[in-house]
Amino acid sequence: MITVLVVFIGGLAGAPTRWLVDSSVKKRFGSALPWGTLTVNVLGSAILGFLMGLSSVDALSHTVLSLIGTGFCGALTTFSTFSTDTYKLLTAGSTGKALVNIGMNLVAGLAAVSLCYLLGRAVAG
Repeated sequence: MITVLVVFIGGLAGAPTRWLVDSSVKKRFGSALPWGTLTVNVLGSAILGFLMGLSSVDALSHTVLSLIGTGFCGALTTFSTFSTDTYKLLTAGSTGKALVNIGMNLVAGLAAVSLCYLLGRAVAG
């Protein structure tokens, strides 16, 4: 029951953070590409990678991982919006932009999680 509660609390913080980051990024960089969605996805990947790095050497409790990793990052990041943004680009005839969006989310997300995983292990070790 405690795990459900901490995931819920993390989600309560992650969802408005997502909206605030997305809105700020859109205002600053426009909407030619879904920069806000990319930002929250890469940020969430980095945070989760760091937490998983810590967790891999038993330097993080399950409760904290559930609170921040599952709750906060789960609400912060968004596969559904990424998919919808990509679909909108495709249906608008912007196939190139859609492919760039897919590539950026995958490459930047994987890079962020990988680098931050290693950082988490290094900090804990």
